[in-house]
Parts: sequence; structure tokens; C-alpha cells
Amino acid sequence: MHNIFIIYTGGTIGMVKDETGTFVPFDFELIKRNLPDLSRLDYKLTVHSFEPIIDSSNMKPEIWIEMAQIIKDNYANYDGFVILHGSDTMAFTASVLSFMLEGLQKPVILSGSQLPIGEIRTDARENMMTALEIASAKQDGVSIIQEVCILFDNKLFRGNRSFKYNSAKFEAFRSPNYPVLVEAGIHLKYNTDALLNNIDKEFILHTKLDNRVAVLKLFPGISAQTIKSVLDSDVRSIVMETFGSGNTTTDSWFLDLLKGAIDQGKNILNISQCKVGSVELGRYETSQGLKAIGVLNGYDLTFEAAVTKLMYLQGELEDQNEVAYWIEKDIRGELTVND
Repeated sequence: MHNIFIIYTGGTIGMVKDETGTFVPFDFELIKRNLPDLSRLDYKLTVHSFEPIIDSSNMKPEIWIEMAQIIKDNYANYDGFVILHGSDTMAFTASVLSFMLEGLQKPVILSGSQLPIGEIRTDARENMMTALEIASAKQDGVSIIQEVCILFDNKLFRGNRSFKYNSAKFEAFRSPNYPVLVEAGIHLKYNTDALLNNIDKEFILHTKLDNRVAVLKLFPGISAQTIKSVLDSDVRSIVMETFGSGNTTTDSWFLDLLKGAIDQGKNILNISQCKVGSVELGRYETSQGLKAIGVLNGYDLTFEAAVTKLMYLQGELEDQNEVAYWIEKDIRGELTVND
């Protein structure tokens, strides 16, 4: 019998309509009533429901820490973990948990649905049953999946490589810069070459997060005052979303503002607004100036992974230079370094 621990945070999967026709959160009992097949599985399911149920738009570091601690406290007694979570911020949660759960040797799979489980055409049943099957899968007594993932629409993605791209289709998530880990058809097809293997590593829980992170999204015509207001904010790091492969305006006033923030000890991380591809600092003239003043290379980090990795590193490290060093390194399979 497989022992699976389910963490029910809320989300669309467990919603019902109130008297006005608005979807509101319900509890895990609704899911069990709509999934009679759960009783036919050779699984022992333990459920921890958050009280109150959380809309994923209200997700915050304190809840991430609680989730990670629950996994740590139950780690030795279960084969795998399934987190039922709202899809809107699922990629943020999957990313941050990947950093908080170092050396993970068991699957932690986040899933949910685009339609509530009580709806006729819901995607919830397939998502949940597949998530449970993958969470219990072993080979020679060892979990096949040893990382934090997202399961949606018959595909398993690395959590810190994923983002929600569609709110109207069952295919809600994509991971264009990293292969799909598992495709669920008639059989589960594992992409073994793409999976993390942590078998010889120590499982370590990290619970310190520092959310002093700001975001600067560039656009043609952005004013100096707007940029200055972000750079002057009380943060340790700024995620700067640039054009193409990491390009920005070459105007001296812009570079001077960035250099001023860096000289004050702030880290500026360059990630692309494009969903596919990687930042290549110095490839074009429009990014050579950034490299020269010490802007950091985010390579192919997703926005979600960039923000949460900075929170994790800042929680662990007081030295800004150490944060700068590790943000450019692949520590949980979250980025591809192209030197």
C-alpha cells in the first residue's frame, strides 16, 4: 500500500457555487464525494486541510513556510506528497518549495483544476488521479520523481521551470525552456534523462525567506522617475524584465540609475520578458553596458523562479555578494547556464 500525504490549500478544484452563483471555496470532503475511485486505489491517503481554505491569490511566504514544514514533519512516513492548490500562483509555490526543500528524494506534486470538481466537464478528476499515481511511483524501491513538480492536463513539469500561461484552457501551464518530465497517456511516459536524482543528498528544510524584492518591467518610453522609484525602494534585489535576450535602452541616464542602485549594494537581476529563450548579457550592444556595471544574468529563469529564488537566497545569506553569486548558479534545476 502506498502512503500519500495530501495538502489541501484550496483553489478552484474544491469550489462550489453559492446562492448568487459565485464560486466559493469548500473543503476536501467535496473532493472525496466526487472521486469515488479514490476508495478503489491501493493508497492510504492522509489529508491536511488548511483552515481557512486559501484562495491562491492570497498566497504568501508564511503559508509557504507552513507547507514546507508540514512536508518535513511527515517526510519519513509517506511515499509522496500532493498539494492541491489554486492555479493562479501555483508556479510561485512550486518554485519556492523547490528551493526550500533541498535534497528532496520524494515527489512533491502540485495540482488543481480549471473547473471545480463538481462540474460535469471538470479536469479535476484526471489531474488528481494522475498526480496520485505519479506521487506513488517507484523503481527498485526508490521514488522516480525526486523534486517539486506541477501536474496539469496530463503533463508533469518541473515546478521551478513552469508558469501559468492560460486561464481559459485545461492546458494551463507550460515549461518551454525545459522538457516535460512525464506525459500521461495510456501509460505514464517518464522522461528519465530530464529528472533530478537526489538519492545521495541530504534532505534539508530551509524556512527563512526575505521578500525584499522589487520588479522593474521595462517598456519603450518608461520614465526616469518610474525607474528611480523602483530602484530606490527598500529592497535588497530588483528583478528587471528586459527585452529579447536581455536588452535595454543604452541611454546614459538609464545606466547611471542602475549603477547607482548597484553601488548602494542592491542586486539587479536581468530576466527576459520573452517566455522562450535566455538572457545573453553582452551579446548585443544594448546589453553590454549592463554587464559592465554589474547587472546579474538570469539566463532562462522564469519570473516566478527569479522572485522566489531571491527570497530564498536573501533569507539564507546576509552578504549581497553571496546572493549575487548563487543567483547565477543552477542549484535546483531552475536555470540553464550558457557561458
